[in-house]
Amino acid sequence: MLRLGFIGAGTAGTALSVKLSQRGYLVVAVASRTFDSAQRLAGKVPGCQAYEMPQQVAEAAELVFITTPDDAIAGVVAKLRWGAGKTVVHCSGVASLDILEPARQAGAQVGGFHPLQTFASAQQAIQNLPGSAFGIEAEGEVLDRLAEMAQALDGDWVQLQEGDKVLYHAAAVFACNYWITLIRVATELWGHFGADSAKAVKALVPLLRGTLLNVESVGLPNCLSGPIARGDLGTIEKHMAALKKDAPEFLTLYRELGLHTIPVALGKGRVDDAGVEAMSKMLTTGA
Repeated sequence: MLRLGFIGAGTAGTALSVKLSQRGYLVVAVASRTFDSAQRLAGKVPGCQAYEMPQQVAEAAELVFITTPDDAIAGVVAKLRWGAGKTVVHCSGVASLDILEPARQAGAQVGGFHPLQTFASAQQAIQNLPGSAFGIEAEGEVLDRLAEMAQALDGDWVQLQEGDKVLYHAAAVFACNYWITLIRVATELWGHFGADSAKAVKALVPLLRGTLLNVESVGLPNCLSGPIARGDLGTIEKHMAALKKDAPEFLTLYRELGLHTIPVALGKGRVDDAGVEAMSKMLTTGA
């Protein structure tokens, strides 16, 4: 059976090692920046040995995941001795395979395996990982192996070519990180009528869940609702007037997001060309 090792015992390394072990993979070795963190991870994975030195993982395992912070990957790989029969895989969402070039030059096979998931803590990462999609940058045997791992984790996967990674990662930032920013904007608007952040979040979460359910069940563009989906100029005008008066710092953001929402509404088929033109003019000029 293929022996797996992990260099880096943070959230991604913990989630991948624990869940792959639970799905029948043999995880034999882990090292991290501190030996204590390596021991904590090894304690979660039956048969896994914690090592003080990353080189010991490179020697003990046939496929080594580099799950350090992104800016440490290249340095870790460059310092270790690799050779034929080894496979080195990083889990960065934005870096390509060039940072693994020292391993490739030494005869190892290389790949990228990025879980398209948000990890706020190690325990939450373990819970969230199954069912996630994975961005895989690899060819041949390595691609096959990593695709099998994605499927073993109940996930879908997409093959990424050189140069695809940055836009792939930017898309994830829009879908995940900037969504959090928009929720913060919404909670601040609730503050204008006396609701604190905790109350706003509690009230908005069912709406957020419903939105995700609509995205999953009916897809784009049919999941879109709201005034732009209906071509409701009156409501848009009222929103802009209220923002201008009470929260002008968010008016430009509202307009910009509205302009990017119009094509979704047009795709849904609830607005015609005249409605699109009217909404575009209002959002661009305020009139």
